Amino acid sequence: MTTIRVPKPRGDGRAALGFLAPSTAGFLLFTLIPLAGSVIISMFAWPVLGNREFVGLENFTDLVTSPIFGRVVLNTVVFVVLYVPANLVVSLGLAVWISTRIRWRGLYRLLFFLPAVTPLISVALVWRLLFQPGGLLDETFRGLFGVAAPNVLGDTRWAMAALIVMSVWQGFGYNMLVFSAGLNAIPDSIKEAAHIDGAGPLRRFWSVTLPMLSPSMFFAMIMTLITAFQVFVQPYVLTAGGPGAATETLVLHLYRRGFEQFDLGVAAAIGWILFMIIMTVTAVQFVGQKRWVHYDG
Repeated sequence: MTTIRVPKPRGDGRAALGFLAPSTAGFLLFTLIPLAGSVIISMFAWPVLGNREFVGLENFTDLVTSPIFGRVVLNTVVFVVLYVPANLVVSLGLAVWISTRIRWRGLYRLLFFLPAVTPLISVALVWRLLFQPGGLLDETFRGLFGVAAPNVLGDTRWAMAALIVMSVWQGFGYNMLVFSAGLNAIPDSIKEAAHIDGAGPLRRFWSVTLPMLSPSMFFAMIMTLITAFQVFVQPYVLTAGGPGAATETLVLHLYRRGFEQFDLGVAAAIGWILFMIIMTVTAVQFVGQKRWVHYDG
C-alpha cells in the first residue's frame, strides 16, 4: 500500500497558516460549531432548566401544523412582499434624482444615508413616539383636520403598514448608494448615443439605464430580501408583535419561544425553517436572474 505524504508547510505556507489561524478559529468557534449545535438542539425538547428529551423532527412538524406559526409566516411574507419593492423603488428614484446635476448632491446623499447607519433600536423608539396617541402624527391630524389620528400601532389594519413605512425610511439609504454607484458606472457615451438616436428620457431610462443597472438591482434585491425575512427590531419595539399577532414575524416568534418561553428546541427549529425559506428564495432568484440581469456593458 502506497503511503501519501503531505508536505509540511514551509516559508510562505507557514506564514499563511499563521494569518489564517485566527479567522479559522473564529469561524469554527462562532459559526460552524454553533450551527451544528443548533441542529442538535432542534431535535430535542430542550428547556433551559430541566431534562432534555430527544424528539426527532417533532419540533418541525408541530410548527408546520401550528396555526399560530402559519400566521407568523404569513406576516413575514406580507412584510417582505410589501417592503422590498417599496425600498427598491424609493432607493432607485432617489439615486436617479441625485445622479442628475443638482446642487448639494453630496449633502443629499449623506442625509439620505444617515438613517441606514443610525442604530435601529433608536430609530424604532423615535417612530413609536411619532405614531402613538398624542404623538406628532396625532397632533398633525388634530391641527389640520380637527380629529385624532388613527391608532396605527394598535389597529390591525394599520400596524403592518406602520412597520413598513418606518423600515423603508430607515433602510433605503444603503440601496440608494448601491444604485448611485451603478448609475455612475454607466458610460456617458451610451446615454449620448441613445439621445442622438432620438430616445426620450423615459425611453433611455427603460431601454438603457435599467438594463445596465440590472446587476446592482439584483444585488440590492437579494440583500434586501434576506434582511426583510429577518425583521425583528421594528415589530419588537413598535408593536411587540401586536395587536394580537398581527405583526409577529418569524424572528420575533423565535425570540419569544427561545428567550421568553425558554423552549430552545422549538426556537432552533424556527431558525432552521427561516434559513431554509431564505435559501429557497435566494436560489430561485439566482436561477431567475439569468433572464433579466445583464453583466456585459
